[in-house]
Amino acid sequence: MFSRLMPREGRFFELFDAIAAKVVEGARELAALMGDIDQLQSRMRRIDTLEKEADTITYDTLQVLHKTFITPIDRDDIHALTTRLDDILDMAHSCAATISEFDIQKLTPETKQLADLCLEASTLVKEGVALISDMKHSSRILEICKEVGRIEDESDYVMRAAMARIFREEPDVRQVMKLRTVYERLEDMADRCYIVATILEGIVFENA
Repeated sequence: MFSRLMPREGRFFELFDAIAAKVVEGARELAALMGDIDQLQSRMRRIDTLEKEADTITYDTLQVLHKTFITPIDRDDIHALTTRLDDILDMAHSCAATISEFDIQKLTPETKQLADLCLEASTLVKEGVALISDMKHSSRILEICKEVGRIEDESDYVMRAAMARIFREEPDVRQVMKLRTVYERLEDMADRCYIVATILEGIVFENA
């Protein structure tokens, strides 16, 4: 009933999709970087470009929100979804920048594992975002949210294990602190994916 009666501003959903696409591309670049640190500079430049493009889309979305009287979903949800999607890419950029600024020369298998989890979560988020224009997909959206939560839990476990290992095996305290910061950035990125999933879940509960 909601989907038939509620007037729609279709551009919001197009803009959500556009930001989510940038997020996935950024996550893919970050995962590739973690697999080959020799590509740091080229991957960083691409992530930086994606971040700027996402910032522009975020700004455009918020401008549309300010000018639209009747929105297809709650205004607060539109604002939260837009800005929190952008936050995921911001964290990918922060992670890559940390590697460069700290002059990290060698990464661990766990950094790649965490980045791969972030890519998986980002891809699921993108799928969920693409479905919210039609609440007939509500069951699938909720499944996606649950899966993103599972990935976030897994990233917590991987980070704890990674920290335990470097404290045991890495003799250079500076390297320990550098890697710890990278792990934290990656964990934050997974957390931000989960925040978006909770927003999607709330939209379903309010509108399905």
